Order: sequence, then structure tokens, then C-alpha cells
Amino acid sequence: MLADSQTWGAAGQAHPMSRVRVLLVDDHLMVTEVLAARLSGASDLWVAGRCGTSDPNLLSIVSGLRPDVITIETEPLGEAIGSRLRELARAWPRARIVVLTADHDVRHAIAAARAGAAAWVAKEQGAAELETVLRGVRRGRSWYPPDLLGEILRELRADVDRAREQAGTLNVLSPRERDVLAGIVEGKPGRRIAQDLAISTDTVRTHTRNIFAKLDVHSRLEAVRVAREAGLTPHGTPA
Repeated sequence: MLADSQTWGAAGQAHPMSRVRVLLVDDHLMVTEVLAARLSGASDLWVAGRCGTSDPNLLSIVSGLRPDVITIETEPLGEAIGSRLRELARAWPRARIVVLTADHDVRHAIAAARAGAAAWVAKEQGAAELETVLRGVRRGRSWYPPDLLGEILRELRADVDRAREQAGTLNVLSPRERDVLAGIVEGKPGRRIAQDLAISTDTVRTHTRNIFAKLDVHSRLEAVRVAREAGLTPHGTPA
């Protein structure tokens, strides 16, 4: 990681909390240097740090700096965009993620949207537009280019439809069977499920056999997979 990782300015003065703390993530460090210099001219933006997309310490850097906004070049990630962005979100959930990229693949933009990225900005866009996006996402807004937005929205709507269909899979279960399945999802053994539900272990076994038959599965692992795909929470209700 390069310099600028501290919360103090060169003169030892703390930066105002009203500034948007930005972490620039790109394997082309010259790009981040130029961008950091450009953003330094904005009184309400502060580049708190810079590092590479492939930096093995990226998640630690994020959790340590706690930025308001992360810009990241996702092109090196390929099909791993979604999983990497989710990892960033878990490292510091308050950060808003802006994909700043030379990638124009709509599939990757869809993956970024699914992973919760607030914006997708092409590198050829002007710095002034990027500043506007950074300020906007800090306020809870989102931005995706119009030429990609239609396909992204169609895929996200399809995701919702699929989730609803999968949730309907569990409608064949009785309320008690759903309770037992929720316990299975939590990884509880049959005896613990019986204790929690105030029923016998034999009754838990009976419910478990019924669950397997109704969901057309043959193991706890398969049952858990079906339950999670249907959005079943540990408390037995759809998420």
C-alpha cells in the first residue's frame, strides 16, 4: 500500500469528518497517483489510501482505513468480481463501492450490481463526473451508465422472480417441519432441535424424513442447500 493511509494531514491536523474518505484500488498505481492528485483539489474529498486490486492485504487495508467510498478497477478480477466485491463489503460494511474500470462487459456490471456496488464508472469519463459520483454515493445514491442499466435491471428483476419461485418450494412443508429445517440450517443436531422445539428426538427424525421426501433430497446437506436457495433464515422464515 502507498502513503496517505493515516487520518492526519501533513501538518498533523485531523481531516474534517465531513470529508468523503476515499480508497483508490487499482493495479495501475500511476492511475491512482494521477487520480489522487486530481481529487486532492476538491475540499470535500480526501484520498485516505491507495493500493492494488491484487494486493493480498486489500481486505485488511479496507478494514483498517474504514473508507466512506472505495473505487476499484475490477477488470483483473474477471468472473470473480461478485465474490471480491462482497468480501470488500464485509471488510467494512459502511463503505460504498464504486467500480472505476476500463471493462465494458455488461455481465460484469450485472455481477457488480448483484454484489451491491453503488456505481459503475468508465475510466474514460471525466474526473469532474467521478467527483459527482463519489459525492452522490456517499449520500446513498447510485449510478450506472444508461447503456448498461436496462440489462442490469432486467437481470435483477429476474433474480427477484427466481427467488420467489424458490421460496415457494418450502410451501409444501408444515410449520413444524419448517422449524425443524431451520434447525438443520443452523447445523443443530437432532437432539438440540428436539430440545429447542420441546418435542422428542423421534418426532424430529420423523419430521426430517418428511422434509427429505417433500423436498426430494437425500441428506441434510442437500436440505440446507434447498433451504438457503429459498431464503430460509435460521428462524424459519423467508429472508
